[in-house]
Amino acid sequence: MTTQTATQTQSRIGAFGIGVSDLERSADFYTRVLGMTEQRRFKVTVMDEVLVGFEGGRTPLLLMHYTDGSAQHYADNPVKLVIYVDDPAASVERVRAEGLAVVREPAASPEMGGVQIGMVKDPDGYVLEFIQRVRG
Repeated sequence: MTTQTATQTQSRIGAFGIGVSDLERSADFYTRVLGMTEQRRFKVTVMDEVLVGFEGGRTPLLLMHYTDGSAQHYADNPVKLVIYVDDPAASVERVRAEGLAVVREPAASPEMGGVQIGMVKDPDGYVLEFIQRVRG
């Protein structure tokens, strides 16, 4: 049996951060195309950041662009962001309309109880997996 302190039981993830090559392009993509809202902007010593998230969502996404001149590898990192949506096909089409890659056309997934799943890439090549939100 594990004993947890009060601090451990109150701990949570505050945000997930990904490095982006063009902060304004990524902020536009995540807000205009995916429907997130911009929550806050930060300028810190080594980077500029934009915090975006879904209305009522629990964990926002932090878009980070390094400004300190350090070498960064922004493209095609092995990262997958899972996003629950009402209509994966519509989400995939919005991304396709931006000229970005579709990795997997929306289709029913037997392993996930038959819900629709589609996968795309964002402007820096991060994989976004759209999973049909099941109400009930």
